[in-house]
Amino acid sequence: MHDTPRAARTRHDGVTILLHWLTAGLVVIQFASAELWDFFPHSQKRFLIIMHMSLGVALLAVLILRILWRLIPGHALHDDATGLPAQAARAMHYLLYTLLAAQMPLGFFTAWTKNHPLDVFGLLVGSPIGPCSKTTAYVVDQIHDINAWVIMGLAAAHALVALAHHFWWRDDVLRRMLPLRQRQPKA
Repeated sequence: MHDTPRAARTRHDGVTILLHWLTAGLVVIQFASAELWDFFPHSQKRFLIIMHMSLGVALLAVLILRILWRLIPGHALHDDATGLPAQAARAMHYLLYTLLAAQMPLGFFTAWTKNHPLDVFGLLVGSPIGPCSKTTAYVVDQIHDINAWVIMGLAAAHALVALAHHFWWRDDVLRRMLPLRQRQPKA
């Protein structure tokens, strides 16, 4: 899979690219569904909530795979880069991973503190914590919501920096994460 030495690679590997865009897509779908479901009739709102819970578990699985894949030597392109921009990029990634990793349990607890089971792909997962007060449910729900907005803000900043790299600094930072293959120079 890695015919090219790590130092000579200019693109992330296919699995890294797939996991990145799956994460981005799921984050956007999760955020949009939660922000829009109140505009739908009850039956459609219920469907969006069930989809949100199910895709939250899918996002958790993708995040775990992404972290495990990144831990395998050679899959993190330029992880040995130094300097302030490289440190900022790593800090942004680690912060996003941390907030996403916190968001899924917060979502589980949001349902459970409202005394509802999780409905994940049709499987009901009851609360392991027992009945909770409305105040507890409200606080957990607010933390879940605030964390979602912080994630979206950081993801937007991440995307804007990638676009700045492409259009302003004209380097290959965005290109190496795009799923499209680059043309190979003719021999």
